[in-house]
Amino acid sequence: MSNNIDLKGRFAVVTGGAQGIGRAIVERFLTSGAAVAIWDRDEALAKKTASELKGRVEVVPVDVTDFASVESARDATVKAFGRIDILVNNAGIAGKNTTTWDYPLDEWKRVLTVNLDSQFYCCKAVTPGMIGQDYGRIVNIASIAGKEGNPNAVAYSASKAGVISLTKSLAKETAGKNISVNCITPAAARTAIFDQMTQQHIDFMLSKIPRARFVNVEEVAALAAFCASEDCSFTTGAVFDISGGRATY
Repeated sequence: MSNNIDLKGRFAVVTGGAQGIGRAIVERFLTSGAAVAIWDRDEALAKKTASELKGRVEVVPVDVTDFASVESARDATVKAFGRIDILVNNAGIAGKNTTTWDYPLDEWKRVLTVNLDSQFYCCKAVTPGMIGQDYGRIVNIASIAGKEGNPNAVAYSASKAGVISLTKSLAKETAGKNISVNCITPAAARTAIFDQMTQQHIDFMLSKIPRARFVNVEEVAALAAFCASEDCSFTTGAVFDISGGRATY
């Protein structure tokens, strides 16, 4: 039985909310009383997910790697909800598993664009509205790889390190407002993102986790729900570790 976290009356956006960690966050938010907009490029999958959930869910198709598309998604969400109280930047990809010197240039650019640029675009688009209403909660999904740097995952690791710094910069800029900006650094979760990785890399990640298992998506969602709540009122610019004991700082 989940602990109750009160998000009643709040309007949330979850990028990449159609599956995996994003879907788990959407479900937890709905259970907590929020209305949720799923921002996802896979409109069909997002609609299928929405049809399976209870609560108010809006599906907003968006390409988070394109700022104009993000602005359009923001406008559509504000039109539907009236405002955006919570932003969860979850959309991301793993990229190739290979050494830094063999890493393809186009793949580097693709991973950085999807994982880092998109979070900047969404924060840039949504933060002014939060400043205007003097309330907001931004939760950026990073990774333990952003703290430690996984071998054979240079683009993914670098992009998630960038998310951590993005979080800290924006948190300092909005500290005078009733806005909290935090990020979560999970260990790997067994989701569709594993399909992008080699088995060798998956085995390596598991070997680094003292709890000897992957994180459950529901566990990440529970932490995201706290970070999105009014209770998270003083903590900002924080990095919440959920790595099963892997993190050393």
